[in-house]
Amino acid sequence: MSMYGRDPWGGPLEINAADSATDDDRSRNLQDFDRAALSRPLDETQQSWLLGPGEQKKKKYVDLGCIIVSRKLFIWMVGSILAAGVLAGFITLIVKTVPRHHHGHPPPDNYTVALHKALMFFNAQRSGKLPRHNNVSWRGNSCLNDGKSDASSEIKNLVGGYYDAGDAIKFNFPASFAMTMLSWSVIEYSAKYEAAGELNHVKDVIKWGTDYFLKTFNSSADTISRLAAQVGVGDTSKGPEPNDHYCWVRPEDIEYPRLVYSCSSCSDLAAEMAAALASASIVFKDNKAYSQKLVHGARTLFQFSRQQRGRYSAGGTDASIFYNSTSYWDEFVWGAAWLYYATGNSSYLQLATTKGIAKHAGAFWGGPDYGVLSWDNKLAGAQVLLSRLRLFLSPGYPYEDMLRTFHNQTSVIMCSYLPYFTSFNRTKGGLIQLNHGRPQPLQYVVNAAFLATLYSDYLAAADTPGWYCGPNFYTTDVLRQFAETQIDYILGKNPRKMSYVVGFGNHYPKHVHHRGASIPKNKIKYNCKGGWKWRDSKKPNPNTIVGAMVAGPDKHDGFHDVRTNYNYTEPTLAGNAGLVAALVALSGDKGVGIDKNTIFSAVPPMFPTPPPPPAPWKP
Repeated sequence: MSMYGRDPWGGPLEINAADSATDDDRSRNLQDFDRAALSRPLDETQQSWLLGPGEQKKKKYVDLGCIIVSRKLFIWMVGSILAAGVLAGFITLIVKTVPRHHHGHPPPDNYTVALHKALMFFNAQRSGKLPRHNNVSWRGNSCLNDGKSDASSEIKNLVGGYYDAGDAIKFNFPASFAMTMLSWSVIEYSAKYEAAGELNHVKDVIKWGTDYFLKTFNSSADTISRLAAQVGVGDTSKGPEPNDHYCWVRPEDIEYPRLVYSCSSCSDLAAEMAAALASASIVFKDNKAYSQKLVHGARTLFQFSRQQRGRYSAGGTDASIFYNSTSYWDEFVWGAAWLYYATGNSSYLQLATTKGIAKHAGAFWGGPDYGVLSWDNKLAGAQVLLSRLRLFLSPGYPYEDMLRTFHNQTSVIMCSYLPYFTSFNRTKGGLIQLNHGRPQPLQYVVNAAFLATLYSDYLAAADTPGWYCGPNFYTTDVLRQFAETQIDYILGKNPRKMSYVVGFGNHYPKHVHHRGASIPKNKIKYNCKGGWKWRDSKKPNPNTIVGAMVAGPDKHDGFHDVRTNYNYTEPTLAGNAGLVAALVALSGDKGVGIDKNTIFSAVPPMFPTPPPPPAPWKP
């Protein structure tokens, strides 16, 4: 055995003398080996072993984790992003520092502008202790003893409510119709009121009226026997007695006693007031306690109207001179329809669709005033209101027959408004003569404009493009065009270029028949006759009653801006309510239609809900 160990790699460890060489020889041999080894290319790993950190090659690619890109492309991308950031920052700096012209919202349309003004009229008509936000500088608290000043009145607190027109009388019949119309417009077009910034205002206007109506009877009782119909007197035929028509004084300066008229057989008034409270209960449905209070009052009034039949203006009362009611059957249909929507109680729908009641209301006989909605006759409004039920819920038997009749009659009414038919004449200026040439035409025109716009929106919401007038088909656009032409006439597009809404445009009536507007607020208290000089003055009113729609022109488009002629220059609550309803319906974006569902909030499902499916079978 050799005394020398072996190389673990297989070679002997001894030094062979023959292999010995000088250091120079070994150095030359190593250089030869190096050249031989490097004569073939090395991979990156091998290079990293042999080369130091400073000697490595630059990479041609960059590994981003999810993707490998060229180093040149990567550098170009990063540079571009940084350059874009610097450029964007520079542009932003310029935009921020350089002055610019601010573009606001487009100006509101004429209907929205007029809507703001028309609602202000109700602020000017308020009676009682006024709220701080009333915003009519020349008005103040007035008639704070209404009810108390009449010893014979059973109801002692009748403070509040609205004065009807240019006087200080509170007529509940037209006032309740006005509140119903306003509530109807809010229920259908709350989004448009909201867009115009007037939703809270109009609800405040309605509540001022309904709060007062709740005072006019025992609203906490289930049954009543009397109802306050009117505060103040207008009849001057009995001689020079101080009353609300004989005297020309500001409401704030009234000192004479104000009589209260009450009634025990007044179906028309009670049913109309029921409609006002019922419709308002839908407007205030989010205020549950108040809404229920209104519903309870509406039920009580409607029951009273059905049990003790009679016209409120019968027997030569003061109201018969100014607001004579011709029938109470239309109020039965109208009031029952609103109570059905407010309560969901089908007994009201059954009553509203009773053929005999509709017949007495004039639904089948036509006549010269057929289709004319007014404070006296609500049939046309009830027909449209119940057509809505058929269009969207279609309750079927046993209501379908009468609802279809109302729907067909509504179609006929809409046809009668169109200029292609001769149901109603028109002035040369284009104003439809719904009251056949009699004075004070505008209050009827605005109601028709509202109904036409509303019905066109009903049809649009029901995906119905139009309706038939005999063999001819008309699109919903013609109804809107009719409404627009009539309201445009009122706002100044007429032969006289006169706006019949005070404060709208530059040319409007300056001698409005209105006591408060015509007497200056100068701390001088005029007596009953002392104010006559302001009534007869040729000067313009010292106070502008913004938003008041006057009675309107005659059948020849003529108009006399004379304070003493109320047939031209006197505004009314009912007239302005119809104006507000028509304006909001036409205002804003045409694409914003009605609120289909709110009016049905209390109405139960028309058909029973199907039972749930059976549980899955288990063996």
